Amino acid sequence: MEDFDKLYKTYYRQVFLYLLDLCKNPDLAEEITQETFFKVLKKIDTFEGKCSMATWMLQIAKNNFYNYCKKKKYESIEDWESIPAKDNPESRALDKDTAREIHLILHTLEEPYKEVFWMRTFGELSFKEIGAIHGKTESWARVTFYRARQKIKEAMK
Repeated sequence: MEDFDKLYKTYYRQVFLYLLDLCKNPDLAEEITQETFFKVLKKIDTFEGKCSMATWMLQIAKNNFYNYCKKKKYESIEDWESIPAKDNPESRALDKDTAREIHLILHTLEEPYKEVFWMRTFGELSFKEIGAIHGKTESWARVTFYRARQKIKEAMK
């Protein structure tokens, strides 16, 4: 149980912020975060170590969110809003006006570009972790991120 407390303290913020980005509702993000940690506790013995603990937990969180959407009959993740990201979108996101502009652009991006850009820029995940979460390769994550950046740059012109 002591190890689980350490796990919770280490990954809570990352899981919560990821879910908050997906659903834009702090209460719902908290609820799904708690459900995620409950599942992690139940299934910790199945963790094989083929990816990082963060990747594994974020995949569980993502699945919990998608299950919630299915239960509530949401058609797609586009039913939810997104978060921010100019020449170098990820570094310019710190400027409030630019962040707002990038947020509006990200809101219009289709999946998986929106999510991959967020995971890399704001979630600070590696391409390998992003690929693993999506069940794809590291190269897929790199290409998808590059294309998302290009779409954002184009929209900002």
